[in-house]
Amino acid sequence: MQRIDAHQHFWVFDPVRDSWITDDMAKIRADFLPGDLAPILKENKIGGCIAVQAEQSLGETDFLLNLAAKNDFIKGVVGWVDLKSPQLEQILSGYQGNAVLKGFRHILQGVTDLPAFFEDGLFEKGLHTILDKGYSYDLLVYHHQLARIMPLVERLSARPDNGQVKSCKLVLDHIGKPDLKTGAIKQWKKHIQELAAFKNVYCKVSGLVTEADFRSWKPEDLKGALDTVLEAFGVDRLMFGSDWPVCLVATGYGKWVEVLENYFSDLSQEAISAIFGGNAARFYGIDNQLN
Repeated sequence: MQRIDAHQHFWVFDPVRDSWITDDMAKIRADFLPGDLAPILKENKIGGCIAVQAEQSLGETDFLLNLAAKNDFIKGVVGWVDLKSPQLEQILSGYQGNAVLKGFRHILQGVTDLPAFFEDGLFEKGLHTILDKGYSYDLLVYHHQLARIMPLVERLSARPDNGQVKSCKLVLDHIGKPDLKTGAIKQWKKHIQELAAFKNVYCKVSGLVTEADFRSWKPEDLKGALDTVLEAFGVDRLMFGSDWPVCLVATGYGKWVEVLENYFSDLSQEAISAIFGGNAARFYGIDNQLN
């Protein structure tokens, strides 16, 4: 099976829209498109990727789907939709039949008061709607927000099976963004263990280098966090992701691949293959595209 990068982004840089790219991330204040990524994937023997939204608009979803239609190495798209919208069903019907759209994500890390955001129940109702239709959902939160999403994950994971397809595919982005700069990960570790107890929840091994001190990080700075997610999720629920081009702030694509190859090198070839492709292929339903 080919390798798959389960998490990367494309954008045409807009200084107003992309104000989250601060001065110390100036390296990625540029356009990053499929033509830039394709040779990098080839060089690193990666057969395809999952393109994930970086902006919260339907235009972003359409932008990624259009790129995927022109570049067959984009095996899937994780887009954005307003899960609280009263027109959610109608919006989703417009994407019906587009098999490249695999799931959705909201940038929950940017929500300062998650309990208030969840309070009216509309976000959770929207999650049930997309899950009912077989889409997956990417959980993007900081380490200090993990406790806030746990009740939601618990309720979603307990969705009843009434004979219909009641999938509940959830994946944690960037291993929950632990505080690798200070190394204070004890509380994060506890929450990761709790989250991993839900067998429908997967974890993307991505984004670690930008949670560490991206100017001076070393592979050993990441070991404690990697040990935690490997123990908690096991080899069947971890997915390699680059977080390209954001990763370029801290390291090159090939260096990140090398770090993970070295870390996982003691595992069986079957386990390594699962982490670097098989798990993402199964989760996003792209198995038949990678053989």
